[in-house]
Amino acid sequence: MAHILFKLPCFSSFCASESSIEKMESSFETARKGGIRTMPFIIANEALLRISTVGLHVIMIIYLTSEYHFDLATGTSILLGWEAASSFMPIFGAFLADSFLGRFVLIGYGSIITLLGLCLLWLTASLDQGRPPHCNNPLSGDCVKPNAGQLSLLFSALLLMSIGGGGIGACSMPFGADQFDNPQNPKNQRVLQTYFNWYYVVLSISILISMTVIVYVLQKAGWSIGFGILAALMLSSTIMFFMGIKIYIMIDAKKKLIYDLIKVVAITWKNKDLDLPPLGNNENYYYDKNFKAVSPTKRLRFLNKACLIKTPNKELKSNEAKATEIELCTVQQVEELKALIKVLPIWSTGIPIAISIHQQSFHVFQANTLDRRLAGNFKIPAPSFGVFAILTLAIWIALYDRILVPIISKYTKNPRGLSYHQRMGIGLVISCIAAAIAAIVEMIRRLKAIDQGLAEHPEVLVNMSAMWLIPQNCLVGLAEAFNAIGQIEFYYSQFPKSMASIGVSLFSLGKAVGDLVAIVIVQATKNITKRGGKVSWLDNNINQGHLDYYYWMLTALCVANVFYYLLCSWAYGPCDDTKIWYETEYKNKEVEEEEKEKDIVFEKSIAA
Repeated sequence: MAHILFKLPCFSSFCASESSIEKMESSFETARKGGIRTMPFIIANEALLRISTVGLHVIMIIYLTSEYHFDLATGTSILLGWEAASSFMPIFGAFLADSFLGRFVLIGYGSIITLLGLCLLWLTASLDQGRPPHCNNPLSGDCVKPNAGQLSLLFSALLLMSIGGGGIGACSMPFGADQFDNPQNPKNQRVLQTYFNWYYVVLSISILISMTVIVYVLQKAGWSIGFGILAALMLSSTIMFFMGIKIYIMIDAKKKLIYDLIKVVAITWKNKDLDLPPLGNNENYYYDKNFKAVSPTKRLRFLNKACLIKTPNKELKSNEAKATEIELCTVQQVEELKALIKVLPIWSTGIPIAISIHQQSFHVFQANTLDRRLAGNFKIPAPSFGVFAILTLAIWIALYDRILVPIISKYTKNPRGLSYHQRMGIGLVISCIAAAIAAIVEMIRRLKAIDQGLAEHPEVLVNMSAMWLIPQNCLVGLAEAFNAIGQIEFYYSQFPKSMASIGVSLFSLGKAVGDLVAIVIVQATKNITKRGGKVSWLDNNINQGHLDYYYWMLTALCVANVFYYLLCSWAYGPCDDTKIWYETEYKNKEVEEEEKEKDIVFEKSIAA
């Protein structure tokens, strides 16, 4: 019917209703898109990415030393550089998605680029010219080193995987949230919380599979077949994502986002000598009628000078061209920059917890000195104790979302059960307990080793079960379940949709910074504690070193971070679930009334 009306000539004032027809068609089209039906395509995309790549980070050191003949230090440095790049790329991907390409496009490009990277990695193992000749004793130093072409092929593969993973990691979670996010739904926050929780569960299971099944396949099937399987999984991931193209809700990128952020800073500086009007005076600010906010918030009030009208009596039209001409920013643009600045203190509290819970290499050293038998002759591999953290995270999320939230919400009157601030804070407290338990367990392990005369023999097993390491790993998973998911939900809730990818990528950025700071702390601790001829706390012989002292130092860092977080949380204030600067769903009353009148005219024309 609508298509027929579009073809009819225009003989009356009812022609004004064409825009309403377009809006109705658009709303009908939107109603057929999004929702739970899109999840198999979106979540499968990142889940298969994690299955294909996380296991590589665990086992690549063996590939680099055995096939490329790198020494342990060089191979470790290459992996640290790869992991740092993989953690930093999502923030660049987020800016690209929110400012230029859009989330769907970037996920698509990211999937294809990751697939290319895995194909190149497969070529390094499949082609004899792709790596140095085989050597029986690769750590002897007598083996042939890789040439420039072989290194270029290897590093290109790793770089492409980092770039592609950055595109997917930055956009996959907020793109999925776009399929559910409906601010006019009174249960919107609860729906989003459930989505974030179960998304994290799926990713955790993917990581679990990657760290167990994929690592086993790579060890047993060989590098060529193993890398080929990973490339096939990523190909399936890419195909799955594009299969859902017709049912996705796609939010357009804000083409001038970065420009707008810089513009606010520049105009604020230019207007630094202007006096702000008294609080409550909202008539002197330039705003866009397509958005709810008509005046800036009180926080970071000095930035309000960027949207302050110098001559209030001058009539202004609400369009971007006019704003540029008179060198003004809109309230929307100012609030976007404020949102980014305001979350930075709370974001910084995620760095110490990342430092604390990402110390897996030391857990492997500890496990190697303990009895790892679980039942009979079955031994848990030393690198696999991190699996207990992942299992705890997944189980807790399911229990919290399905059972505890309905109970807690009755008392807190919060549909999410606990607020963002409460969940992040609880996660930080649990991280303190996890670090303290790790210190106590290591102290007991070291004393037992010395009592058993193993101070000079770290290769000999201590008469102590490795199951002592399970509680600290479980607490690490629980801390991440509270803090990590709380952070992601918090960032998503405090940014407009046009900046959602940037907001969610702040978590990845915090992890990356935490990893880099952890490297500095480890090296500084090692060098400082061995001065004066003393044995370093982090000596290779952990029976002589004092890894327990190092864990106590991390505990102190975590405790200090809790108090710092309380200060930041108090300064931030309560989280407003409603984005006051939200896009067209939040048009002001004047615009809404105009649209209602047009819709009434359209309905009368149909009736006539």
